Amino acid sequence: MTTVPRGPADRPMSPHLQVWRWHVTMLTSILHRVTGVGLYLGGLIAAAWAISLAAGPETYETFKAVLGSPLGKFVMFGMTLSVFYHLGNGVRHLIWDLGHGLDLKSANSSAYAVFGFTIAATLATWAIAFQIGAL
Repeated sequence: MTTVPRGPADRPMSPHLQVWRWHVTMLTSILHRVTGVGLYLGGLIAAAWAISLAAGPETYETFKAVLGSPLGKFVMFGMTLSVFYHLGNGVRHLIWDLGHGLDLKSANSSAYAVFGFTIAATLATWAIAFQIGAL
């Protein structure tokens, strides 16, 4: 007896997309992964900075000009957000590893606390950088 191969349309679809509704802990999980990838790219920017330092003053001035442009500042603002979000959510995970805050109410409130920390720390960092003339 021969069987006809079934195509992708005939395969059953996982019910997770129909059953689950989005909630804050799903968002924090996804953002933690996204910011981790972003921080890897930030490491490449840091490597480019070190290479530009080693390459001489002209190369370093070009690198500073790129980071000082509106697009460069936008990227650096995003990197700052990524650093503080990943840091805050990483601490949240460490607390979970200790067995604390695993109930739904605590998990949700700690997620909002991470968002608050991220925004406050990012704005404070950029305000200080602006105040001391680093921007």
